[in-house]
Amino acid sequence: MDGAPEAQGSTRPPVFLADRADLGRGSIVLSGPEGRHAATVRRLTAGERADVTDGAGMIAECVVTGVRPGVVELAVLATRAEPAAEPRLVVVQAIPKGDRGELAVEIMTEVGVDAVVAWQAERCVARWRADRAGKALARWQATAREAAKQARRAWIPEVTGPEATPAIARRVGAAALAVLLDPGALAALGRIRLPDRGEIVVIVGPEGGVSPAEADALTRAGAVAARLGPTVLRSSSAGAVAAAVALARSARWP
Repeated sequence: MDGAPEAQGSTRPPVFLADRADLGRGSIVLSGPEGRHAATVRRLTAGERADVTDGAGMIAECVVTGVRPGVVELAVLATRAEPAAEPRLVVVQAIPKGDRGELAVEIMTEVGVDAVVAWQAERCVARWRADRAGKALARWQATAREAAKQARRAWIPEVTGPEATPAIARRVGAAALAVLLDPGALAALGRIRLPDRGEIVVIVGPEGGVSPAEADALTRAGAVAARLGPTVLRSSSAGAVAAAVALARSARWP
């Protein structure tokens, strides 16, 4: 992702990450990975604008005052807080095989998903075993951080898991709306009434589909089955498409 050309929003300043305490000061020094990205990849120069965020809604609007190898110095012009979006959009993502999980997280982050929950569904080919789950989750979280910067987001999506079906059912029960994606469902996601506030949970099953037992548990908890369209999408792309449909119908995408 680093160094890729900006397709949209290229007139907005690039975004970098720092601790919230740093954002409250009159100046910020980017070093380490962020400094190398700013100095070497983005090639920032004195006088250019850049934003720095803590990933939890706080943004410092800055101007570059100095650059040296691996380090960028910025003066803070103003700070602002961006409130958390409503309704909150959560995607429960069945774990895909290979690197498709990172791809799914990347695109969902760019679209605007607020949280991703890794789901160890019955028919997942990939299994996050106990000795590897931490590393796998860390890759998803790192992908979300980088994609949030690329998308100029002030909020980095929360990425958690892996969760089993009972935990997903509890989240469904607490949601303002929960949708279980099913290509054979009678209802279309684009026609379901969406809440203005609270949490919308979209559940994406594995390539082999959601098992009958899982579907029963999730619908009993309150999930509504819905399809996206006439074609069947991969598990790694369905969440981003569903998120785009939901966001386009909400006040979040005016």
